[in-house]
Amino acid sequence: MKVAIFSDVQANLPAMEVAIERILAWHPDLVIMDGDLLNRGPNSLACLERFDALRRAHGWLPVQGNHETWIQRCREQPPRSALDAEMRRFADWTLEQVRPRLDALHGWPDHLCFDHGRAGWVHVTHGSMLGNRHGITARLSDAELREAMAPEAALFVTAHTHRPLSRWIDGRAVLNVGSVGSPFDGDPRGSLALLQARGGRWRWTIERFDYDRERARRDFLDSGFIEDGGPLARILYEEWSRARSLMPRWRREFEAPVLAGDCDLAQSVERFLQDLD
Repeated sequence: MKVAIFSDVQANLPAMEVAIERILAWHPDLVIMDGDLLNRGPNSLACLERFDALRRAHGWLPVQGNHETWIQRCREQPPRSALDAEMRRFADWTLEQVRPRLDALHGWPDHLCFDHGRAGWVHVTHGSMLGNRHGITARLSDAELREAMAPEAALFVTAHTHRPLSRWIDGRAVLNVGSVGSPFDGDPRGSLALLQARGGRWRWTIERFDYDRERARRDFLDSGFIEDGGPLARILYEEWSRARSLMPRWRREFEAPVLAGDCDLAQSVERFLQDLD
């Protein structure tokens, strides 16, 4: 059995197109998109429509990520204040882009499981058993890892952190497939996982691939995502550009003062980005 799993496209269409090409050329028996197809980037609608076409034509399966959850929540819950509206402008920008096709998100599950005889059960979710915003990293202790993963799984597949990871505990494996569209491990190439059941166990490779980053850069700049997505969209663009996680640092340094009214949101982003250079 051959299974391809990819995640965290984050609305990066050029990267997604290369991932699709590589997956189709491998001829897997099953393909799973493990969440966060949308948001944080310029081409959410095109990515959603492309995936939905593959789902209908080839049976590709989705898992809901935290960004799919968030976009649907934005549809149901208006901003609580002017500041909240400014902080979530990039998500509301995405919502307006995909609103005509929100039906395509209906029924996406939080978890998928499948079995292959002696190789055992595979459990796929975007984050962990603690929720789709709770990722698995190399820094988790063994006790924390046991709490975060499904106890019945021979292989627990996750994403969310944008960093590929293979780890074993108690004779079971944890695989983080990384990110197609916005890796955070310093390597700007996209990643996906190719799994095979052979010899009574699951084996896998993490495939890294190049794509047209100049085209992706133009998409960010020409789509209106940065200009219309509010100040925080500038940090998301820098995360993509540098292949590094930056938003947690901004939150640690500036979110509390911004929420307290002691610091302007746009000014906080400007100061944060200046400190990066």
